[in-house]
Amino acid sequence: MSQLRPTKSGLFVCTAICIFVFLYLRNPTPKEPEEEPSYPVVVECGFYPDELCSALFEGKAAAPQIAKFCKNPHRSEILAHLHAPGNCSRISQGLRFITRPLSAEEGNFSLAYIITIHKELALFVRLLRAIYVPQNVYCIHVDEKALKKYKTAVQTLVNCFENIFISSKVASAGFTRLHADINCMKDLVHSKFQWNYVVNLCGQDLPIKTNKEIIYYLRSKWNGKNITPGVIQPPSAKSNTNQSHSRFTPETNIYISPNKRFKEEPPHNLTIYFGSAYYVLTRKFVEFVLTDIRAKDLLRWCKDVHSPERHYWVTLNRVKDAPGATPNAGWEGHVHAIKWKHEEGNAHDGCKGRYDQDTCVYGPGDLPWIIQAPSLFAHKFESSTDPLAVTCLERRHRLKVLRQADTPADPRWHFHQNTHFNMKLNH
Repeated sequence: MSQLRPTKSGLFVCTAICIFVFLYLRNPTPKEPEEEPSYPVVVECGFYPDELCSALFEGKAAAPQIAKFCKNPHRSEILAHLHAPGNCSRISQGLRFITRPLSAEEGNFSLAYIITIHKELALFVRLLRAIYVPQNVYCIHVDEKALKKYKTAVQTLVNCFENIFISSKVASAGFTRLHADINCMKDLVHSKFQWNYVVNLCGQDLPIKTNKEIIYYLRSKWNGKNITPGVIQPPSAKSNTNQSHSRFTPETNIYISPNKRFKEEPPHNLTIYFGSAYYVLTRKFVEFVLTDIRAKDLLRWCKDVHSPERHYWVTLNRVKDAPGATPNAGWEGHVHAIKWKHEEGNAHDGCKGRYDQDTCVYGPGDLPWIIQAPSLFAHKFESSTDPLAVTCLERRHRLKVLRQADTPADPRWHFHQNTHFNMKLNH
């Protein structure tokens, strides 16, 4: 009997700690910050991920502290499906892709996506399966600097879906983002798939809204219109466009500076705007971009402009006779939720993850702000450094998708449930 006493004592202590943390996560957020739990490494992952995600979304004070000790990314499980030999059915089912339209409304309204990627393979897969439905079409632009193993894995995934393809042309260095979108647009217009709008993303984005919610947003507020948030170029940004910037020369494999020589005036007396690199564009506008002489001349003019993608789309969408143009629009249109460092204290309460230059890489503590944002998507994430933020947002998104479905869900579309807890979907 004496040999059992330490075991009983240990079980009693462990049970007491679990009950303490269980109640601590559910109590209302205290006015004063509490101390970090004494033994989080022992107990917090027992609720992983749904219980901890719920606490994070609700803004519980203890949750971000506990999250520091719980960072199981499940990255190897995702990548195993791409690196192990097997058929496409196994890949699609193993990665839990949704394989049929979830409502008649969605089935009759197709979106095209352009996704530029070069790293974070597991995060890209999670983004793709979050936004994937069979009635949409997806053009993937893999940057030329991506590793060969990375490109092979992406090709393996793409080969399993008729409506996903890799861009037929890779954009050259120094002009990548804008040309990547243009190249994919050419492929999308000439593809056999019909689509209503095109949305551009990068591999470090995740959706906030479901496919059904995105369609409702476009039909209710932007029916037949393009979304390119931006304004007339402010004086502080004019040096980006009235002076030439360093350009890449493939012959020497180096960047050379044109000594900030002044550029010629914009073609066709276009007024240059400054805005977001992200957009939602109608199909007719895309056809205009690919064929109109003003669009072609502006593209050439942008070649040595700093961050041309932040000028090109918003400028063309202010041309009055462009299809779906919004000449009088400003920053309207919530496409991406981004925490910019220079907006801290005004537009947001600070980055709970870390800043990468001027952009927040989200941490678990940013989740309440993200789900309250009116935007369609959020940027940016890193599954290698803050996997829990990715896991929680992805699981919440899938729950919303399946709860909004008008048709019965395939059990294989559900993510594994490790506990009986589910996240509350209040937003």
